[in-house]
Amino acid sequence: MFILSSCKIRRDLRERLVEAYPSVTFQFTESMGEAASFLSEADVLLTYGEDLTEELVGEAARLKWIMVLSAGLEKMPFKKIEERGILVTNSKGIHKVPMAEYAIAMLLQTARNTRLLLENEKAHEWDRNVKPVEITGKTMLIAGTGAIGQEVARLAQAFRMYTIGISNSGRAKEHFDNVYTKDELEAHLPEADFVVSVLPSTEETKNFLKRKHFEIMKDEAVFLNMGRGDVVDGDTLLHVMEEKLIHHAILDVFEVEPLPAAHPFWEMGNVTVTPHSSGMSPHYQPRAMSIFEENLRTFQAGGEVFVNQIDPRKGY
Repeated sequence: MFILSSCKIRRDLRERLVEAYPSVTFQFTESMGEAASFLSEADVLLTYGEDLTEELVGEAARLKWIMVLSAGLEKMPFKKIEERGILVTNSKGIHKVPMAEYAIAMLLQTARNTRLLLENEKAHEWDRNVKPVEITGKTMLIAGTGAIGQEVARLAQAFRMYTIGISNSGRAKEHFDNVYTKDELEAHLPEADFVVSVLPSTEETKNFLKRKHFEIMKDEAVFLNMGRGDVVDGDTLLHVMEEKLIHHAILDVFEVEPLPAAHPFWEMGNVTVTPHSSGMSPHYQPRAMSIFEENLRTFQAGGEVFVNQIDPRKGY
């Protein structure tokens, strides 16, 4: 078996794979440009999911399995992958700890008015009129009730928040007080103090949130998006924040990344911008490789049930 990686993988993790699977030939590269010359030999490809094209999949005549070492799949050429019958798995769930910590940290910073306090510190200004609010006992609505949404809800409940989940099915999920379908979103948005989106980018989720949704949120509501930037149209969100329909927006993801330096969001006092970093963690690759190894053992044994197997027709 020949396993090709187009991602830069830590040396200790590479060495562990080579030692643990002596019957497997590994070729580690740091980009698809470097990996392309080995594609025709590869049975398995490790990728971050942003470097594959239909043409490259066509060149990989022996390819049977693509392991995506991230959760994002929106750039994958699924039509060609489905035609070829190639197995796809991803690393869904490995981001839940850092992303949930990010959500609570950013909501706390907003509630405690940390930005202004830090500006005052730099200016040596002692201003006790900067009034914080508490997040304890508030209501949080989370769009997306998978692993990340559940971990955000778990931490929210530690602050005695009432947690509402929104999903396609509306099925009950751990750490949510109630879960509703997306068709019931408008009925529950007015309850939320915090609206958090962890939705992936699919045809169903693009522009999922519209102006009407922000209009029915509380005036003091905070919107936090760390899923994908296209869950709401960028111009729509800009107008929402310019008109101050809600109190604050915390944005880690955008339709265009990097966010252009001239974009108004950078200068807006009611918007916090972070550079798609909510999922960053020193444990990222070890967690992803743990899923890969579990699936590799199944693959070698001829099994059929894989962790995080993706349906190419749905894209998730």
